[in-house]
Order: sequence, then C-alpha cells, then structure tokens
Amino acid sequence: MRPTARAASLSSAKAAMRREMLRRRAGFPPAALCPEAALEARCIAGYWPVRGEIDPRPLLLALGRPVALPVTGPRGTALEFRLWRPGDRMVPGPFGIMEPTGPAVEPDMLLAPLLAFDARGNRLGYGGGYYDRTIAATGALAIGAAHAAQEVAAVPVGPDDRRLAGILTEAGLRFFQRRP
Repeated sequence: MRPTARAASLSSAKAAMRREMLRRRAGFPPAALCPEAALEARCIAGYWPVRGEIDPRPLLLALGRPVALPVTGPRGTALEFRLWRPGDRMVPGPFGIMEPTGPAVEPDMLLAPLLAFDARGNRLGYGGGYYDRTIAATGALAIGAAHAAQEVAAVPVGPDDRRLAGILTEAGLRFFQRRP
C-alpha cells in the first residue's frame, strides 16, 4: 500500500473502533476507579469526564495531592494543565468540556481518558491527538483511566500514537511496562 492508502486504512480502522467503543461504553453501569490505587505523584492530572468516561475526580481528591485538569489549546498543540479544587471557577473549553481557571502547573502523572486500550499500552482516544502530543512533550507518567471492559485485543496504532505506562480501572492499577 502507498503511504496515503495506509494512512486512510488506519484512519478508517480507528474511526470504526471509536464508533463501536462509544456505543459499547454507553451501556456500561456507573463505576469508580479502584480506590486502593497507589498513585505516587506530587501533582496528578485528571480530566473532567464526558460521554460516559469513568470519573477520576473522587479518587484524585481522596489521595490528598494537588490535582490538575487539562486546558485545550489550538488544534495541533499539547494540553496545558491548571490546578483544580472542588468549587473552583470552571469555564467551557473549545469542545464544551469544563476547564479550570487556576494557576498553571506541570503534573508528574497524567491520567488519560480513552475509548479503548490493549495489553501493550496502546490507547484509542477521540482522534484529536491532544493526549499523544502531551505524552510526547512531557515527562509525566501516562496512565490510562477506563472501565476494564474497554480493553480490546489490539488498538490500531499510527506513527504519532504514544503508549501508556499503565491502566487504572475499577479493577485496579496495571502497568504495561516496567515502571521508570
């Protein structure tokens, strides 16, 4: 296949998996991330859940460490993170997701939402590439946050996709590679 045909095939495979995982996730019962997860970080970046994503906020607040949430910049850029506490002022971002207005911070652990993941640490997101660019640009340990049932046999992977170090679900924390 020519590179453009290969890219089109990869894009089509990812789009099909996104549709299927959104459909499947809509039927998941409510779940919480494993409360016993030992997340060792000075500042942990979470996310504001949308579209059936598992909610990381209760766990993050229970850990008693500073929590950051993402702020979305222009297409093609990495995410920025701002400190967040319950009750802080939030504003809708470019995709309608609530974003904090607190001071900018650099988290050392990143919980990344996803649609699907596989046993090699590959992650399928919504297609904007924000988390892949962020993982590539930071030294933060990237952990996916999902329902255990979002695991698939294989996620289609392109050259710009970045692997996760581990996955956190309602069943627990699992690392895909040796911890740094």
